[in-house]
Amino acid sequence: MLYTASLTLLALLLSAILTLNGLGSPLAVAHLAFAVGIVPLIFAAMSHFVPVLTRTGDPGRWLARLPMLAQGAGLCAVAAMQGLIPHFFLHLAAAVDLILAAILLNWIAGRARATLGSPHPGWRWYGAALGCLMLALVAILLIAVWPQYWPALRLFHLHLNTIGLVGLAALGTLPVLLPTALGRPDPEAAGWLRRRLWLVAGGALVIATGAAVLWPFAAPGAALVLVAALGLVGQWVRRFGIRSMLADGVSASLLAAVAGLLLTLAAGVAHGARLLPGKPGLLAWAVGFLLPLVSGALSQLLPVWRWPGPTIPARKLMREKLAATGVWRAGLFFASAVALLAGLMTLGDALAALGMLLFIIGLLQAVRVSRSTL
Repeated sequence: MLYTASLTLLALLLSAILTLNGLGSPLAVAHLAFAVGIVPLIFAAMSHFVPVLTRTGDPGRWLARLPMLAQGAGLCAVAAMQGLIPHFFLHLAAAVDLILAAILLNWIAGRARATLGSPHPGWRWYGAALGCLMLALVAILLIAVWPQYWPALRLFHLHLNTIGLVGLAALGTLPVLLPTALGRPDPEAAGWLRRRLWLVAGGALVIATGAAVLWPFAAPGAALVLVAALGLVGQWVRRFGIRSMLADGVSASLLAAVAGLLLTLAAGVAHGARLLPGKPGLLAWAVGFLLPLVSGALSQLLPVWRWPGPTIPARKLMREKLAATGVWRAGLFFASAVALLAGLMTLGDALAALGMLLFIIGLLQAVRVSRSTL
């Protein structure tokens, strides 16, 4: 998992550098972050959380290799988009990722069936997220068959990835991850996950279909996801208090990620109504939602992945290093998203770069922590 996380961070950093300097094909650069970085990281996170949610053993050796295989397929897709290899390899990479997602989905369903008693409802969110990814990949394969429908299939693919895969995986994990980061249980988390899955999964499908066919149909889907996300924030505020969440770098980053999702959902509706251009909205989604989500989640998970098993002082110190600037990062990423949506591209880029720099500094300090730390 450390290998996957390292390559994810490298892909995100390289994608940001290329974007800021206007280098490379925009499509290839975006998929460098998503196909090489985010999708494998989601696979790794699922393989980490599903055994916890289902109270079963660790994943086998072959399943643990799925994120690495997904990164290989993602690199192949990026190379094809950049024109470094024949375009045929793009569809081959999509087919490989489709098979990997099906394998992971089958494994998750098997773990749920093997649970003694009822599994935690979070596993269903992962299943729905993988279902969205598979539909998005099928859309890419259909472009080769029906190129005349490329614009609609591309939009269907884009929204199923951003709101379906990432949105469902994130909102299925955050009700468990944020209380863990605060060290305080949330008895309402399981109930929220049971009640709200249909809202978010249905909303993602409505958004993707509406974006591909006729934008007004996407607006109700955005409303469904907004209602679910706002309810989760309200639940956190009642349970933990806003000051408590903002006092911890990890929880502040995760809270900022949900706020960024809410912001960019509203921006997406505005884009559909032709009140905002599309590119700033997509950049704001990446900066305001994705970056605080990834940096916050990794601040909590990297120490556990580095030293699995019983808690040791080195794990606590590593988390402290990663979370030290989390509150500042959260503010910078959210402010960057607002600036991008306002058309202040230079300011938005600068704020995002500063937030990334703070995380990189914390990461460099964290990796220097050794097991022998007292």
